[in-house]
Amino acid sequence: MALLSRRLHRSKNLSAETYASFRYDRRTALSIGHAALVRSHQLILLGGGLGLLSIVAGLISRRVGAPVLLIFLAIGMLAGGSVALAVILLEGGLKTPVSMLRLAFWPAAALATIGVGVTAGILGAVVSLIDGVPLVLALLAGAAAAPTDAAAVAVLLRRAGAALPERLFALLEVESGLNDPMSVFLTFLLMRLIAEPGSIGVGGAVLLFFREMVGGAALGVAGGWLLAQSLKRLPLEAPLAPILVLTGGLAVFGFAQLIGTSGFLATYVAAVITGATQHRARRDVEHFFEGMAWLAQIVLFLMLGLLVTPEELPPYLLGAVIGAAVLVLLARPVAVFLCLLPFRFNLRETAFASWVGLRGAVPIYLSIIPGLADPHRDQRLFASIFILVIASLVVQGWTVAPAARLLGFGREPKLHR
Repeated sequence: MALLSRRLHRSKNLSAETYASFRYDRRTALSIGHAALVRSHQLILLGGGLGLLSIVAGLISRRVGAPVLLIFLAIGMLAGGSVALAVILLEGGLKTPVSMLRLAFWPAAALATIGVGVTAGILGAVVSLIDGVPLVLALLAGAAAAPTDAAAVAVLLRRAGAALPERLFALLEVESGLNDPMSVFLTFLLMRLIAEPGSIGVGGAVLLFFREMVGGAALGVAGGWLLAQSLKRLPLEAPLAPILVLTGGLAVFGFAQLIGTSGFLATYVAAVITGATQHRARRDVEHFFEGMAWLAQIVLFLMLGLLVTPEELPPYLLGAVIGAAVLVLLARPVAVFLCLLPFRFNLRETAFASWVGLRGAVPIYLSIIPGLADPHRDQRLFASIFILVIASLVVQGWTVAPAARLLGFGREPKLHR
């Protein structure tokens, strides 16, 4: 599973002058890619803000008796992957009850942070050893492949027909919603180290992590409270409530990204708080976002499918399958066992949690980002992540129910929510 550009393999033979020029080109490419992402986040914030203003304008116009047409922006066209992932996180947060967070927050948080780092580290080390590429490039693939997919995990757990302990069920759902921000953070950090080696040390990386996560969580709490109060107090018609949540969530995401915190974490936290609020249109909001989340998943899969040419997949097939096997059979189990050891999950529960680690939309999104920083990249990362995601969905997706029965969770489930 080789990674990124062939230019890195030839860099040892370059003259000092040529190598310096190469590093300058990579820094320039990274700046261009970062600028493109900043513009996309500005568009998301603009789209969410204008949607909120449209709703307020409609309420005001109704009170004064003036006719108005509410024009909602075509959000799906704005910043493609970022919007799609924000919608997926919104749906995941909305369907996460506060009771689940109370039950399994700390083990889920450990899996979503330390677990993601351990998974990325093991997979990256094996990829570097097998393919002979620099470790930092291999870790980039590990960071992209590390997060589990919230939508896939939730659906398969409900379809498995297994009587999972409530704490285990809560752990898997909360972890799948919380681990995306950590993977995004690692991906951007590694891209920076690739473009500018030595530009940030361990202390700087730790400070950056806390700024993104603490800032994102704080902004998510504030944004979620505002959305919740709006849903409770504004005289909204039922069809407008989902639009309020969608545009408000995108506004939270865009604003958090622009001020240098994690928009992904902010969006998820805001959605959890909003979902815990009792209001008249709660069921309408839930049904709306179930459909929107699946649409976002489809968009991201199509985006990767358009970037990967089928006839170019075979050269990367063996390496990607080995990488998928390492991820499923080694990296994920080690990360889960290490993170859950202090929380007294028994062996059966830990084994099942290590198997239910399906990949999906987020690795697809993260595999696209390095292409923004290196326009001359080859297809290796894209093709490898594509094969890895398919392998995860096929192997793990088809075996969740048998694994549950094998581990003794074979009875019909009780209601978890």
